[in-house]
Amino acid sequence: MSTAALYALTAILLAISFRKNRQKTRQALKKAWKSFENILPQFLSILVLIGIMLAVIDKDTITRLLGADSGAAGMAVAAAVGSVTLIPGFIAFPLAASLLSSGAGYGQTAMFLTTLMMVGIVTLPLETTFFGKRLAVMRNALAFVYAVISSVILGGIL
Repeated sequence: MSTAALYALTAILLAISFRKNRQKTRQALKKAWKSFENILPQFLSILVLIGIMLAVIDKDTITRLLGADSGAAGMAVAAAVGSVTLIPGFIAFPLAASLLSSGAGYGQTAMFLTTLMMVGIVTLPLETTFFGKRLAVMRNALAFVYAVISSVILGGIL
C-alpha cells in the first residue's frame, strides 16, 4: 500500500471519528501530539547519530566488519553492538536496511536486530529491580541464544 493511500485512509477514519464524537477525537489528537512531542527529541538525536555513523563509517568498513564473509567474527560484532545499544524499533529497522544496503550480511544484520530488540545489557539493572536478578539474567541469556540460532539460520538461508 502506498504512503498516499495510508494518509488518505487515516484522513477518512479521522473524519469519521470526528463526526461520531468531536470531543473524544480532539482529546485523542491532543494525546497523540503530546506523545509526538515527547518522542521527537529522542527520534531526532538518534537519526542524527545514525546519519553521522553512516557518513563516517564507509561501505568497505561495514562490509569488512558485518559483511556476509565476516563469518563468526561479524556475528560476534553484531551481537555485541546490538546487546549494548538502546535504540527504539522504529529507528532500528531503517538502520538495518541501511546496513544491508551498505554491504552488511543478512545473518549479521539479523543478529544485530535481534539482540538489539531482545537483549538488554544497558537495561539489565532496571530489569533486575522489577523481575529479580535470576529472571532478568535468564531472560537475557535465552534471548541471546534465540538471537544466535535465528541469525545463523537466516544467514544460512539468505
